[in-house]
Amino acid sequence: MKHILLFGAGKSATCLIDYLLVNAPRQKWHVTVADHDLMLIKSKTGKSYYVTPAAIDIKDQAARQKLVQETDLVISLLPPTLHIFVAKDCLQFGKNLLTASYIDPEVQKLEKEIEKAGLLFMYEMGLDPGIDHMSAMKLIHSIEKKGGQISAFRSYCGGLISPESNDNPWQYKISWNARNVVTAGSSGATYREKGKVKEIPYEHLFDQTKTIHIPSLGKLAYYPNRDSLGYMSAYKLEEIPTFMRATLRYPDFCEGWSTLVKLGLTDDKEKVQTNELTYFKWASQHMKIDKQLSNEENIANHLGISAKSKIIRQLKYLGLLNGEEINLGEQTNASVLQNIVESRLSMEQADKDMIVMMHEIEFERRGMTTKLHSFMIAQGEDNMRTAMAKTVGLPLGIMAKLLLQDKFNLTGLHIPILPDIYNPILKELEDYNIRFEESFE
Repeated sequence: MKHILLFGAGKSATCLIDYLLVNAPRQKWHVTVADHDLMLIKSKTGKSYYVTPAAIDIKDQAARQKLVQETDLVISLLPPTLHIFVAKDCLQFGKNLLTASYIDPEVQKLEKEIEKAGLLFMYEMGLDPGIDHMSAMKLIHSIEKKGGQISAFRSYCGGLISPESNDNPWQYKISWNARNVVTAGSSGATYREKGKVKEIPYEHLFDQTKTIHIPSLGKLAYYPNRDSLGYMSAYKLEEIPTFMRATLRYPDFCEGWSTLVKLGLTDDKEKVQTNELTYFKWASQHMKIDKQLSNEENIANHLGISAKSKIIRQLKYLGLLNGEEINLGEQTNASVLQNIVESRLSMEQADKDMIVMMHEIEFERRGMTTKLHSFMIAQGEDNMRTAMAKTVGLPLGIMAKLLLQDKFNLTGLHIPILPDIYNPILKELEDYNIRFEESFE
């Protein structure tokens, strides 16, 4: 009997837990799911004989380490800042670790120790990062094998609401960690375009969006994602003139979010006292208010838009123009906004989300320039078994299975860019309708 320990039972864990429990009888696994919320764990694990719920405070070192010591493999779906606790435990007790989160500077410092201990820490094994790396590397390796010279690589991914559930002026609903939605893009973006490094500061990230056409969906907006340049060496494309990774959204979302950034409502540094503070006063904290004008007119004047514009409708939809009090004590603006989007942009039970991913690769072979488009649209089932939960959780589940079957002879700190990793995982993902379609120009 092999033991798997999963830290985190939040939105992204649902389909991973399903996968582990379906496979547990035939693979002879026992699964422990650890989270601070026991009811949440039980809502996802049911009464399965193959699972043990563990309600613990992740920062309780003794409780956490006891679980790590007793397992064969650790999977972490915790918030990114908590992974380092788990990573250090895994190193101390000689356990392999899988997670969907980015490699961060803290775990990077442990790289030599992980290698020396003969362990595998597979990071970025989810959606974006994860499926994007695997599908991109499969294309890149295929082009290079046939003698193609790549000159441009662009990769786009977005968690969106399905067209049939797209019923609010934001064209967006929360299908993953709301905190990550609020802080997305806060460090700005860096990428390479036609040989020049482009840097976009956070305050301009959402107001410079461009669009791409996705088959069967039409136009989607995109904005560059984090530091694209860091992946050029991982993909062995250091020399190419154009390299960009970007996030996809419906166009209306980017316009609205740009407004929230301009109003300072995504700031996560300074705290404000929200008791007896109305939503409108909070939203207009950096503005001069003319008491002769309505709330809509004040905001519209400040932004230089019409009081009947789509952006005003979006702000109204979030409840930012009313006189209700917030009463959350001392909070950063980002925390207040997180609270708002969690309540106003939540998915209803019957709502469905979707994941859209697109790679565009330009290459030359035998004197002919070709552009390859490879895209994937994955649909969610409902507000629990979302496309986001599927695409984040299933790669981790498949990787866990292959690792426990001793299919890999790999140690160290890695992301999934090797054929031995991406080939079997992408193949099994097709069983869950997560597949790519290709076209050439």
